[in-house]
Amino acid sequence: MTTVFHASRLFGVMTLTAAIDSGAFGPSGRRVLIVTNNADIPEIALGLDETPAFASLRDRFDEVHSWNEIIAPLHPSEWRARAIEVPMLGRLLLSRLGITDLRELVLESVIVPPARSLPGLFKDCPITVYSDGLMAHSPTRDVLPGEISSRVTRLLHLGLVPGVAPLLLSEYGVPAQTVPAEYFPRIESPPVYGEAVILGQYLSSLGILSEDEENHLHAGMLRAVVARGHREVIFQPHPAARHRQGRELRRLAADLGARLVFPAEGTPAEALFAAARPKLVVSCFSTALTTARLLYGLPVATMGTELLLERLAPYENSNRIPVTIADATLPRLNEDGSLTEPSPVDLPGLINSVAYCMQPAAHPGLRATAQAYLEANGPIRYFKRRRLESLDLPIQPQSRSRLRSLIRGR
Repeated sequence: MTTVFHASRLFGVMTLTAAIDSGAFGPSGRRVLIVTNNADIPEIALGLDETPAFASLRDRFDEVHSWNEIIAPLHPSEWRARAIEVPMLGRLLLSRLGITDLRELVLESVIVPPARSLPGLFKDCPITVYSDGLMAHSPTRDVLPGEISSRVTRLLHLGLVPGVAPLLLSEYGVPAQTVPAEYFPRIESPPVYGEAVILGQYLSSLGILSEDEENHLHAGMLRAVVARGHREVIFQPHPAARHRQGRELRRLAADLGARLVFPAEGTPAEALFAAARPKLVVSCFSTALTTARLLYGLPVATMGTELLLERLAPYENSNRIPVTIADATLPRLNEDGSLTEPSPVDLPGLINSVAYCMQPAAHPGLRATAQAYLEANGPIRYFKRRRLESLDLPIQPQSRSRLRSLIRGR
């Protein structure tokens, strides 16, 4: 029997490797991995299966195929099979891959292409969705057609937020299954040294920040870690903006009397954590902050989450939950290099309250949680006043409301 896996990020393959090694896919069968390069110009970008780090993961799969090559010259982020073409293309794809006994389809998403396109082409088999980051705790962004939602049997996740159950796909009754952290693979990196690591995210590509604002954010991170006394800094740029971001920061580092180090292209952040053992890892809300702290025991800090919480639009943007988790649970790096520890927070209550405000129709059962959380804490920066008013939820803590009522009563 054949299991087909899909991944577009190296971290996703690392998650799949952990799941396979932990026994999540049962006895060994034929495993086919389809990889996607979603870069704006994939022809000049390094594919995940071309990176040195992939070599240590390759033996978990019997075959590896490029989705880009299969649908060339179309771009994987844009191409969708037309409904009338799906049966024919599905047969052609199975024939090309030599699959006659499909057991399971394992996807990183069922929301956006290319992963959204695959269930229609690989029909009549169960679907496992794996989440390789904090997005597992976001409510499902779009309503899924019944022919997809009825086939999803489980959600695999790394348990990066201990004690908080994932929300993704939960409205369809999909059970979540944690992949044990001890199976997460350790990937070797070429020798690299840095006292601090800055992780770029390329937020401008998501339309959240402008390029200038993103440059300013990265520059602020660099200034702060240098102010903290770190002179050897590793910068891990987003692959889609590697050269532009590098030029900007290299000049600034020289002006600050620091040395900026760039890892080899395709090196995963987790390999840097193991090789360099930095004194601090900084980013905005990258999942790698959580893996650095939880899986590698490294100090981490966030910067820029307040701006992101303000800018994310629409309110139901799926990045809102990861940003909220980072802002509420991780130390904040200040401009002078100091760290501000987060205040105590009812994290399950906060996540579920934000999730309800994002997708109230999908999670009506969370309304009481949101009502209680807002009455106790007020909206603070995680909620928009207009959204609360539209949902008839409290816009100020209950204690403050009572105080105002008493004052008016006088």
